[in-house]
Amino acid sequence: MIRKTAEQIVMTPKCKSANSTTLIIERKKLPSEPVIANREQKDVHVAGGDHKGIVINKQMTNAANGVEKPPHLFLQFKVFLVSMQSGKHTQEQRMLNFWFADTLQVEARPTVAQEFFKELVSPQEFPRDYVGFIKKIMKLVQHKYPTINKVEVELKQIDEPVELPVRPLSADETSLGDVKILELTSEKILELIESAYPNPLTIQDLVEDHGWDADSVAEKLSELQKKGLVVAMDKGAFTRVVHQDVQIQVVKQMPTMASAKQPTIAIITAQYCEKLAVDSLIENKETFVRYNTVGSENDSESSPTDSPNNATAKHPRVNRRIRFGESNVYTLGDIGAHRIVCTKLPTTGHTREAMTAAGNTTTRLLGTFQKVDYVFLVGVGGGVPHYTDYKRHVRLGDVVVSCPARLNNKFVYMYCESAKMHEDGSYNFDTKEYCPSNLGLQDIATSLKKQVNESEGLNPPWQCYMRDGLKNLGTQSEHNFEAPPADSDKLYMNIGEKDVIEVAHPVAPKGDSTYARNDGCPQIHLAPVASGRQISRDDQLRQKFASRFGVLAFDAEMDAVVDSILGNCRDSFAVVRGIADYRDGSRGKEWQPYASLAAASVVKAMICAMDPPSPVKK
Repeated sequence: MIRKTAEQIVMTPKCKSANSTTLIIERKKLPSEPVIANREQKDVHVAGGDHKGIVINKQMTNAANGVEKPPHLFLQFKVFLVSMQSGKHTQEQRMLNFWFADTLQVEARPTVAQEFFKELVSPQEFPRDYVGFIKKIMKLVQHKYPTINKVEVELKQIDEPVELPVRPLSADETSLGDVKILELTSEKILELIESAYPNPLTIQDLVEDHGWDADSVAEKLSELQKKGLVVAMDKGAFTRVVHQDVQIQVVKQMPTMASAKQPTIAIITAQYCEKLAVDSLIENKETFVRYNTVGSENDSESSPTDSPNNATAKHPRVNRRIRFGESNVYTLGDIGAHRIVCTKLPTTGHTREAMTAAGNTTTRLLGTFQKVDYVFLVGVGGGVPHYTDYKRHVRLGDVVVSCPARLNNKFVYMYCESAKMHEDGSYNFDTKEYCPSNLGLQDIATSLKKQVNESEGLNPPWQCYMRDGLKNLGTQSEHNFEAPPADSDKLYMNIGEKDVIEVAHPVAPKGDSTYARNDGCPQIHLAPVASGRQISRDDQLRQKFASRFGVLAFDAEMDAVVDSILGNCRDSFAVVRGIADYRDGSRGKEWQPYASLAAASVVKAMICAMDPPSPVKK
């Protein structure tokens, strides 16, 4: 005779077919009086010891014969299995349906389900076998999630061919030597030249930074010249040919501008496709480029040359390097009633030195254009997915505008210097927090989002601007700004040992049109943006950080730029990130152009919603 506990976690098979199994795991309250139980009973196993309070039914439930309430929410994901005997890969789809206690508020359900799921698939102890997976669900429900009443688990074998997912590395990981030497291709050379733009690069730069052969680099540069994509400069340097800007002037210093032509808004981009996207939305634009190289005291400043043979005629083996931040590009023009200046940070990598140079470039920009009152950091970033809440889920192509997460969290951008784990598994994050003293831009973004929600997402202004941008960009053989196929938006989660699972995107609640998505129209989200090498490289750590601070996007360490903005007494700025991956924006190239255009279009909508500038006094 044993005395059962007042509450037990009971697992019961629901149904089984040739390729699927469905189980029900539920919390059951039992009477406290003594009950006769046989541990070796044919159809029931009552666990003891460390597993006390768990009951396994071996007989199918008859629940399907009755009327069952639909689940409060569900979550679906795929795992990729390897047979130990044959070595063949198979794919399994797993579905979790959740029912919660009546005491749990409806708006809290997605958060509980998300935390449950993240703990279930934690890389430290991810269940690698069927029995371990079910057992972990039962133990979590029993000990950690008292508000979950029932979980229905469906495991289904997928017959379609298996393509193992490859988790792409970010640019930061490749720069830190986590992978082998990059393959030398024309596409890679062009990517590096675009990243450095407006800084020119020499063959020596490319050889020293990537370990390539100088003759092979010269050959690839010659191919790019013949395609009209790069141009040779003095001293063996090369830079990108910008086809879209017909009004480009190479200058030693910026010409003096009439007061009425002085920009009041600055837009800062870091990647080449980001600047193309912004420039496509600026009217009456003209671009000024100032080049400078470092050589002997008698060296003159570089300027583009039309010589087509510089790449092969000589290799610049002299000790001459292009300094970070010495070259500048400024595109001036109009957006709505406002004068704009757009620049691109000249980086040659994801090092802290490059980011510091980006801060110096920002200081130079704000020193040159002293009437700038508002600053936008515009480009791509990595989204923070919410696996169970459609309303809070950030997808590829969406846009996150940096806003405080809560009323008591007065920061819009955060940089994480380091993260240290305590013995109990909790983390201490060493952070720097940034917030403009004037949240006017954030108020405009909030108002725009409210207007779109009230109109049920119909025809938001940035959708029109995206169409204009696509038309102005024309045919881009190197950068396709059209939306990639929807099925390329894959949501992978690292579960350790270089293994990943593919998680399905949450679906919209039935009958809720407030957050409905329009095809080809990004949604905007208002939340803090963050960065930090340590957290961006660790999937689980990034999720913990984002959950604690309410972050919805990460980018590639722009803290030095934000430091410069605040240090130059600009009290109104916004970080606007189009979501290109689920990391920091540098992971995959497919979504970057479209995400850049989405971010630029939202910024144009914000600028057009601003009050017109005050008339210039004569």
